[in-house]
Amino acid sequence: MYKITIAALIAGLAIGLAACNNSMVSFDASGAFEAVETIISSEAAGTITQLNIEEGQTLKAGQVIGYIDSVQLYLKKKQLEAQAVAVLGKRPNIPVQLSALQEQLSTNEREKIRITNLVKGNAATPKQLDDINAQIEVLKKQIGAQRSTLYISSEGLGKDAVPLQVQIEQLNDQLAKCKIINTVNGTVLTKYAEANEMTATGKPLYKIADLSNIILRVYITGDQLPQVQLNQQVKVLTDDGKNGYKTTTGTITWISDEAEFTPKTIQTRNERADKVYAVKIKVKNDGSYKIGMYGEIKFR
Repeated sequence: MYKITIAALIAGLAIGLAACNNSMVSFDASGAFEAVETIISSEAAGTITQLNIEEGQTLKAGQVIGYIDSVQLYLKKKQLEAQAVAVLGKRPNIPVQLSALQEQLSTNEREKIRITNLVKGNAATPKQLDDINAQIEVLKKQIGAQRSTLYISSEGLGKDAVPLQVQIEQLNDQLAKCKIINTVNGTVLTKYAEANEMTATGKPLYKIADLSNIILRVYITGDQLPQVQLNQQVKVLTDDGKNGYKTTTGTITWISDEAEFTPKTIQTRNERADKVYAVKIKVKNDGSYKIGMYGEIKFR
């Protein structure tokens, strides 16, 4: 009975030691997960009338998430539009202005035809024909001069309206910036403002990051550099919460070309190393990887 118990105990210890040895997975480097974080700031000043976001919410690029009060900008735009209409309304109606002279010219041209026929029949003198030709030339010059004056006046008023149109376009741009539009796909990490608060141009509204792909920044020693290269596939290990490791594949996207002192929170294969090189590994995130979480890698 006693021998059986001892044998069972020895077997149990052997199994336990084997399990411990299996759970102790060696790694080549360790580090923490991070993401490319973008701070979205206000492009207009005023009261935030609406801001429909919450921390942890996933947003799409181009999604409208809120508004900044734009009443004063809109009223200013309406005022400028009215001024532009008033200025352009002063432009002369050139065809109407010239209609009287054009009618006189038409009448004289018809009279010229009549006198020409009379001269052919010796019923009118050549002088009468010369007189009507002179009147026609005078009218043509008057029409030309009047048309030139009217065109100059019209162009001048049109130019007076150009600055107003530019100001209207500026206000349109400012009004568009009162609409808060998310610019990148990602998850809201931090919310800095709330509806009904005042904001200003450049003031942060929220922080967002694309967590669909996350970055593991690890540190390696100089003697490990020959083992890594860009676009290399490596094994990424994280705690699975069951005294084991979750394993996935990552791709090396960046290798620092300058050594730095080993961060206090980082372990390397050679813990005595004073200088290390940072390496970024891109990992496809299934939702289990979080910013700040620790991870390890194995080159092979």
